[in-house]
Amino acid sequence: MRPRVKICGITRTEDACAAAALGADAIGMIFTPRSPRCISVDQARQIRDALPPLVATVALFMDAEPEFVRIVAGRLGPTLLQFHGEEDDAWCAQFGYPYLKALAMGDGGDATTRLAAFPRAAGFVLDGHARGEPGGQGRGFDWSGLPRIDRPWLLAGGLDPANVADALRRARPWGVDVSSGVEAHPGLKDARKLQAFFQEIHRETAAQD
Repeated sequence: MRPRVKICGITRTEDACAAAALGADAIGMIFTPRSPRCISVDQARQIRDALPPLVATVALFMDAEPEFVRIVAGRLGPTLLQFHGEEDDAWCAQFGYPYLKALAMGDGGDATTRLAAFPRAAGFVLDGHARGEPGGQGRGFDWSGLPRIDRPWLLAGGLDPANVADALRRARPWGVDVSSGVEAHPGLKDARKLQAFFQEIHRETAAQD
């Protein structure tokens, strides 16, 4: 079965539509001011409205004020929320949306314990940045020794067309999450890199069937 694909850090409608046409299952939009890919709610609504049916929208936050999350979620109506900071399970669950919790894998630590701390998470994003840093930096991590995860999880961090097939073979994730690896510049996706990323996924999936 083909892994799910989330294209994150979308800032332009044309990039979102290109990703969806190639087979993206979800589009990630960032509402963290420290990120160069941060967009406004109005921009996000335009992107959301241009997407075809059945493509999920994910609103990403990092240590945001609860009222800000409520405002964005209320105006945007995303499919899921995603949290990248030091938020705990109760904090993430308070908004009434299914949520993904990103775990910073760049500094190691006991991933099993950290996963268990989020019993209400719909799924996880295992990213290569260190704790306290935003994602989307294109930083990979050691895929060996990943714990058994009983919920859907996305592999992120340093993925690009050159290594995504190897990542699928070695880590066997439920899905993959990419941002900088398919960009021309931060926030601006590269159409050729996007196409090559999906081609590699399809090729590897066919080889595994």
